[in-house]
Amino acid sequence: MNLNTVIFDLGGVLIDWNPRYLYRKIFSTEEEVSWFLENICTSAWNDEQDGGRSFEEATEELVRAFPEHELPIRAWYGRWQETISGPIHGTVDVLRTVRNNNQHRLYALTNWSDQTFPWALDNFDFLHWFEGIVVSGVEKKRKPFPEIYHIMFDRYGIEPNRAVYIDDNIKNIETAERLGLHVVHYQNPEQLRTELMRLGIMEFTSS
Repeated sequence: MNLNTVIFDLGGVLIDWNPRYLYRKIFSTEEEVSWFLENICTSAWNDEQDGGRSFEEATEELVRAFPEHELPIRAWYGRWQETISGPIHGTVDVLRTVRNNNQHRLYALTNWSDQTFPWALDNFDFLHWFEGIVVSGVEKKRKPFPEIYHIMFDRYGIEPNRAVYIDDNIKNIETAERLGLHVVHYQNPEQLRTELMRLGIMEFTSS
């Protein structure tokens, strides 16, 4: 396939982020956690911060709308680091193997707030293995919209038909595929390794 570039998503692929890790400490039952995340601090609300909205604006908006939930709302950013359990080690091993093979350019494309991404850079050494990272909160554009993919293509001279994109979110994968990227819909490190072998990114003998 003559692929020369591998692009990784971060959250859910290399970094284990899940707001449930935090809210299981705040609420007594999984049902309460689910209700809060489905009705108050929703994925759509969080997407706006990934797109560049400030934590302060987002938090105050929800507190005004749901004052009875002020404490757990403020915990989203006040205790944000507790939503991350650490690296997904198996995927980091895959990334290390691709890096050590020195045959492919490595980039990351992430939906992440610009206010918290510096913490990730300080705490995950493997983020410095990439030649470049495009962060939605910095660009004020986010996946799955095509504009942020084009920012990456243009900034780093990436030819989509020579690149593979890895993401756990099917909407992001669908956009990437429409833009001409080869794609891997990430499920787990073992599946990723198998897919990269199929694409010729990794050797079948890689461990």
